[in-house]
Amino acid sequence: MDAFFVQLISLPYFFYVTLHKIGGIVLLRVKPTPTEFNRFQYISIYMSTDNLELLDKIQYPDDLRQLPVEQLPELCAELRQDIVKELSVNPGHLASSLGVVELTVAMHYALNTPYDRIVWDVGHQAYGHKILTGRKDNFYTNRKLGGIRPFPSPKESEYDTFTCGHASNSISVALGMAVAAHKNNETNRHVVAVIGDGAMSGGLAFEGLNNVSSSPNDLLIILNDNDMSIDRAVGGMEKYLLNLDTNATYNRLRDRASKWLHSKGYLNDDRRKGLIRLNNAIKSALAHQQNIFEGMNIRYFGPFDGNDVVELVRILNQLKDMRGPKLLHLHTVKGKGYKPAEEAATIWHAPGKFDPDTGERLTGDTSQQPLRYQDVFGRTLVELAKQNPKIVGVTPAMPTGCSLDIMMQEMPDRAFDVGIAEGHAVTFSAGMAKDGLLPFCNIYSAFAQRAYDNIVHDAAILNLPLVLCFDRAGLVGEDGATHHGVLDIAALRPVPNLTLCSPMDECELRRMMYTAQLPDKGTVVIRYPRGRGVRRDDWQCALEEMPVGKGRCIREGNDVAVLSYGPIGNDVEKAIEQLKAEGCTTSVAHYDMRFCKPLDEELLQSIAAKFKRIITIEDAQRTGGFGSAVLEWMSDNDKPVKVVRMGIPDRFIEHGTVPELHHIAGIDVEAIKARIKNVE
Repeated sequence: MDAFFVQLISLPYFFYVTLHKIGGIVLLRVKPTPTEFNRFQYISIYMSTDNLELLDKIQYPDDLRQLPVEQLPELCAELRQDIVKELSVNPGHLASSLGVVELTVAMHYALNTPYDRIVWDVGHQAYGHKILTGRKDNFYTNRKLGGIRPFPSPKESEYDTFTCGHASNSISVALGMAVAAHKNNETNRHVVAVIGDGAMSGGLAFEGLNNVSSSPNDLLIILNDNDMSIDRAVGGMEKYLLNLDTNATYNRLRDRASKWLHSKGYLNDDRRKGLIRLNNAIKSALAHQQNIFEGMNIRYFGPFDGNDVVELVRILNQLKDMRGPKLLHLHTVKGKGYKPAEEAATIWHAPGKFDPDTGERLTGDTSQQPLRYQDVFGRTLVELAKQNPKIVGVTPAMPTGCSLDIMMQEMPDRAFDVGIAEGHAVTFSAGMAKDGLLPFCNIYSAFAQRAYDNIVHDAAILNLPLVLCFDRAGLVGEDGATHHGVLDIAALRPVPNLTLCSPMDECELRRMMYTAQLPDKGTVVIRYPRGRGVRRDDWQCALEEMPVGKGRCIREGNDVAVLSYGPIGNDVEKAIEQLKAEGCTTSVAHYDMRFCKPLDEELLQSIAAKFKRIITIEDAQRTGGFGSAVLEWMSDNDKPVKVVRMGIPDRFIEHGTVPELHHIAGIDVEAIKARIKNVE
């Protein structure tokens, strides 16, 4: 390997630069003088090549641990290159995984995985982990039907210690594992929770932190602080982390003193906790800075450079055997090593296909396609807000994902990103609604599961004027079971005071939003899917009131009635048209019910009087859903009608494209046609 050293005397400090070229990877190793920093920084520059000399030798972490520590920067560069190459043609979560390459390598190098436990939070950042744990050769199947799962799962690998997909659960999970290790006398098992600064704002993370010091454990929490979640992290915790610092010399002296006192028998657990509290108080007074983690009796170390793999290995080897709970604070760069991702981390969180050499995203021409439902929501909300000064917008950390960013740009004082805190988003909205505002709170359907009690206790009981917009409802595709929004109907249908509705197309969405903000409508839930609508030029129809609890007849028929709820009604129309073209003589009526609660009882009366065979269909869990509501009504009203329910079966559906998953779940056009032809 060739290397040369340069002293850049034009800079305000001396920087020693080492340039390494390994295959097509250029590593620029920059060491500032101690007057500026005390750590190395590595900059990996992607160049097109398939030369992965080190990575090709590694199938599992045992292989990784055979490398000398000096070669780990080269391995990190190759791993980063492989992630970029694979994701350029098979889209996924890019920027997050690039940011933690060094941390991933360091953990598997310093820890004895899979015996030692690494608990990832969310799992967006786990692609390097997958590649190093036996899935490198199959990584091209990531997020594809039948391929590698989109997020870590113990069902896939023993190196995946827990289900990942929703933020903020890692500390609680890892604490449980650490306590289990203590109870099982597995004193040599290390447990590590890896949590991002965005996920740290979630309430569950604080509940876990609060409990960490109350049970015997040696948990290590690694805080991956990149000042980003998906959109930029927000809130007081994010600002606190940016300013948090501590003295490395102080920590070394403190650790040595603790070990000496313990070896002499002067320091038992009770005395240790008391001394920790005393030392933290003294340090806070001297530094004029309160450390929130040490205030919870969690030893704090950092912040350190999370993109310096050699330094990370050293730190982890020092901390892993230290007794008691610890938190290691790392600063990382989201998208590290790939310039386009570093410069626009939000866009490159999940960029789709792209040219790895130029950074050009291959989005295709969408000008002639219908708008996405989320964009119709975002534009309509601004339109309504201009008419109604009481309207405000709320989202838990997903402004671009739900298109609330449109309102943030036009009306920044009336749109709120509350961070990864879905329960708080609902209760915060309820508080505003109680005192005269009209919040539109947009949450992905799967994430709204985390706010169930808030919806019941803080919104529904008072029947507050609050609009809950559930984006990504139904089967969402490649993100899999943790992200499918299929439980909301069954979960919310029993809750009093809620109005539940779902639009068949973009115009219906606009009218539902308009209706929901009118006086005396109470708490309204509108669910709509991920992806594009069905209208091209006529989506911006007039904003008109829609009678609450009233469905509509899409087409008349005499033999079978199909009752659809939401956008899946468009597939019903396709199925009926195809049956007609194929010569099917069954006369099919189609009703778009619009509302799951309240049901259109007048319409149901007329349907039951005319038809003996009814099919219900929904892009949601069949058990307890819209079809169940119809079936219950028919039974309660003594209607001798055959009701066949179509929906998601009673199992978790994994990942794949939406059409693939609709086929697996039995709710695609072909399944609808078959059901219509075979209903008895």
